[in-house]
Amino acid sequence: MTPNWFVAWPVQLDPDWLAGLRPPPATRTFHPADLHATIAFLGGVDATQAQAAWHALPHDLGPPVRASWGDVVPLGNPRRTSALSALLADPDDALKHAIAALRGPLAEAAGSRKDRYAPKPHVTIARPTRKASDRQRDAAVRWAASLRLPDDPVLIDRIALYTWSDDRRERLFRIVAERSLTVAG
Repeated sequence: MTPNWFVAWPVQLDPDWLAGLRPPPATRTFHPADLHATIAFLGGVDATQAQAAWHALPHDLGPPVRASWGDVVPLGNPRRTSALSALLADPDDALKHAIAALRGPLAEAAGSRKDRYAPKPHVTIARPTRKASDRQRDAAVRWAASLRLPDDPVLIDRIALYTWSDDRRERLFRIVAERSLTVAG
């Protein structure tokens, strides 16, 4: 199976909070190192195409952004939820603007399909398993809606190129390349 590639902001969430989650059956929480907010999903391109997207990033990506956690909502097909994701909000919508500005050129550089949905900064924290029944998916959505995320702000200070990990039973993703966001001055 061809691995997917994407460009995202790595995100930290209190590992103790994550470890304390008790998801319902047929729901898998993400490993703390897998948490990210996707900027551009490149899909099943090859490594050369993914690197082309990475090298298409502008030199100045702007300063770090402080965001806050929002509700955990179901994403994906409304009839078959595939992700349970915490929304991110920042005062100037800098994350939305960055996604809107970057994802088209990155997809074009990789030769992948451009995303047609409105930018929605979010961090997936759990997924129903592929074999989850409709009842199990509904239970996962109810569970996710009941979560209260930590009050700590989210610092977006890095950008990374990701692909699948070598052992997806432990972690889903691995970072292939990474850059820090810089403070102007």
